[in-house]
Amino acid sequence: MPESLLDNLLLATALLSALAGMGWLALSMDVHARQVWARAPSRGGLRVLRGLGTLGIVMALLLCLAVDHASMAVLVWVMALAGAALVTAFTLSWQPTRLRLLAPWISGHRLR
Repeated sequence: MPESLLDNLLLATALLSALAGMGWLALSMDVHARQVWARAPSRGGLRVLRGLGTLGIVMALLLCLAVDHASMAVLVWVMALAGAALVTAFTLSWQPTRLRLLAPWISGHRLR
């Protein structure tokens, strides 16, 4: 596989990872979880979403670092996070139920 194709695939994966990470972090917040499921997931479910969000964002950084030198990779990572945050915010304001795709295992039950 040509090196530029591999780099492009890694960057695309980093962008998707940043998007998923931002979505999971948004869903880990009670307010946004209620927007998506009309009820809040359990505290454990919110913790899992927070952990997945952190993992997605860190994975995006590692993928960016695999493609370029550190200063450029961090710049690309920050821009990817900004774009992912924007897409997540627009999704939450336009059709929040579409974010259910990121956490199909959560049915949304009441907090205790």
